[in-house]
Amino acid sequence: MTTRRDLLKKIGAGLAVATLPGWSHAATGGQAGREVHLFSKHLQWLDYEAMADTAARIGFDGIDLTVRPGGHVLPGNAERDLPRAVAATRNAGLKVNRVTTAITDPEDPLTLSVLDTASQLGIEIYRMGWLKYDRDRPIPGQLEAYKRQLEKLAALNERLGIQGAYQNHSGTGVGSPVWDAWLLVRDLDPRWLGIRYDVRHAMAEGTKSWELGLQLLAPYIHSLDIKDFHWYKNEDRWDVESVPLGEGAVDFPRYFGLLEKWDISADMTLHLEYPLGGADKGKSEIDIPAEAVISAMEKDLEFLQKWA
Repeated sequence: MTTRRDLLKKIGAGLAVATLPGWSHAATGGQAGREVHLFSKHLQWLDYEAMADTAARIGFDGIDLTVRPGGHVLPGNAERDLPRAVAATRNAGLKVNRVTTAITDPEDPLTLSVLDTASQLGIEIYRMGWLKYDRDRPIPGQLEAYKRQLEKLAALNERLGIQGAYQNHSGTGVGSPVWDAWLLVRDLDPRWLGIRYDVRHAMAEGTKSWELGLQLLAPYIHSLDIKDFHWYKNEDRWDVESVPLGEGAVDFPRYFGLLEKWDISADMTLHLEYPLGGADKGKSEIDIPAEAVISAMEKDLEFLQKWA
């Protein structure tokens, strides 16, 4: 009798993978440099097969699947649906070695369910959810509590054989200054819990000092989120908004030069968070032609591949 674990191992071993004839760019035969994975949030208006087919035809190396509330795979359905999403992606000739989750609590019952399923499928890394500060309480004590929480999560990751990655994000959450993220992970084994580095958010929060943060976090960076932004005047104050790659403030030549300097060999997940008819926000329906979304993906991928 084939058990669930046996089935997951078969899919994870790549037995469900089929290379599509006539497609020159696939996970096993694409670019020689850094891999570029598409964030599946932007194709949540498609089912698993159509999502994978679209990403493969555009030329991505893989898919970074959303396994979180409102995502392509709902956490409560991960045992049933994640194998389906992984099989569809690998059948299209793409890699699926990473997922994006909302996981922060090692004691949440869904944490074990999602991570065990992902690990059995051969997924190597998951992006965590975000931690928040209580602005009415001292920050040092909160960091100590979060540090203990992440120690427990790292231990779970080690037991399951999967890496966790915390993303820096602009704003007032944990990791926005970047230095606090280092305080949380500096004593952890980066094989089990480290950082998903986002240069867009790092530059938005540290116009010049982002380079110091990148150097500090370098040993803990497992993967990279890629996007661009610019500043604009919003009535009486300045704000930021996302734009297509190469049209904003991110200094990509400097960034990729520093990745090489600090020996950060991580692969990338491409995000498209500028207006795209709802695809930018992970909507299940879009209000612009599909061709417009695909064209934007092709343009950003072409830009990124020059540096990858």
